[in-house]
Amino acid sequence: MIARIKRAKLFIFLRHHRHELFDDAFQEELATLYAPSLRGQPPIPPAQLALATIVQAYTGVSDDEVIEATLMDRRWQLVLDCLDMDQTPFSKGTLVAFRKRLIEAQMDRRLIERTLELASQSQAFGDRPLRAALDSSPLWGAGRVEDTYNLVGHALKKVIRVVADQQERELAEVASEAEAELICGSSLKAALNRDWDQQIEKDEALTLVLNVLRSVETWVQTLQQEDALVAQPSLSIAQQVKAQDVQVDEKGKECLIKGVAKDRRISVEDSEMRHGRKSRSVLVDGYKRHVLHDLDTNLIRAVGITPANLPEASVTEAISEDLERQEICLKELHIDRAYLSSHLVRERSDDLEVYCKAWPVRESKHFAKQTFTLDWERQMIRCPNAQEMPFVPGGVVHFPKETCVQCPLKEQCTTSAKGRSVSIHPDEALLIELRERQQTPQGRARLRERVAVEHTLAHVGRWQGRRARYRGLRKNLFDLRRCAVVHNLHILARSQQLSAKLQ
Repeated sequence: MIARIKRAKLFIFLRHHRHELFDDAFQEELATLYAPSLRGQPPIPPAQLALATIVQAYTGVSDDEVIEATLMDRRWQLVLDCLDMDQTPFSKGTLVAFRKRLIEAQMDRRLIERTLELASQSQAFGDRPLRAALDSSPLWGAGRVEDTYNLVGHALKKVIRVVADQQERELAEVASEAEAELICGSSLKAALNRDWDQQIEKDEALTLVLNVLRSVETWVQTLQQEDALVAQPSLSIAQQVKAQDVQVDEKGKECLIKGVAKDRRISVEDSEMRHGRKSRSVLVDGYKRHVLHDLDTNLIRAVGITPANLPEASVTEAISEDLERQEICLKELHIDRAYLSSHLVRERSDDLEVYCKAWPVRESKHFAKQTFTLDWERQMIRCPNAQEMPFVPGGVVHFPKETCVQCPLKEQCTTSAKGRSVSIHPDEALLIELRERQQTPQGRARLRERVAVEHTLAHVGRWQGRRARYRGLRKNLFDLRRCAVVHNLHILARSQQLSAKLQ
């Protein structure tokens, strides 16, 4: 069977090395996810479920297809040790429950650590100070992105539906009782039937939707306590959307807010999706995935997920926590400019070297900031005319206007009547070092090393996909972590094949 597998070589690697990846100690860790019991069915080995979880990420199949594959795909049976069984080794419910336990116990992070521990046993992946590159790519959310009208209507329809299910009544009957027939059709926009190019008609549509919201709020207050409790979460979503997207103008009329509210909710089903940007031209509705790539071994050391509207630098706290667990020293950090404000850079030790392309110097008719000399020992800045002023990193230096008025270089320096001012970046010393470094061929060559993390992100994107499999940050972090495990196993398998050829 192994000889017949021409592609999907990871099945072969897992068959040969599954007992090394899931050694006795790690299997005991996984067993702690379950409480011992003498009742019920015989327990399913957690290592078998963990293997199925990894292979699911590798093949990109659904939970239902996992159960089908364990019965019909001999490659799966080869890895899970269930060849020629006439029934599946576990049920879909067991797999879903295991995934939930894995997430709650943070054991998905342990899966990455196990691949690193397995790599450390090979001479090709010996212990050394970490040279890493950090980068991100867009991950579109799984929830449907809707405008304000549909967000409110969708949330209110969920209110009516959960109450109808609770009372075992028809949706239309409950909607009529709540005076919410408008939002219970197949399409809210079709029910409104407005010309959406006309602002007056758009305002009228908003008024109708908000009137339904008020009617549903009043109706929920008349429900019995148990019915009101199941309705409240969906009603809160509609109220949240109204609060973030609707304002009252000077005439006392409700209208949509111009622009996008800070941290605006964009989906009913996924509360953590956000509008964001990967660059000026690339918009993202969902999340950003971050990968810390080991430049020496090509392994993934840590990963992170953030909402799309957060800056890239916000992920580094979680990345640092993962590195601390691995007890590894970070020697070099290769990043792009989005991570320059991260705590890894701002709070770095003297031993950490940062490699990044510096911000470009703005073109100006006057003296650029680089023509001013910074004396870091005395914390003094000297202008081209040799006038000195004290400075503080992160502050602004204002040269006296009396001095600037009499300066022979004033026309080349500033047109301000108040004199020249110079902003000092909080990490100005690093920026100066980066600019000097990238002027040399050796420095530019070091900057190009970061390209390796972009290749790793492409590999991860191949398995995880462009769109998120799950809703919410934590589940998608789990999915990213197991895709990182797949990547690391590929690197280990390739290294083993190379060693075999050399021998």
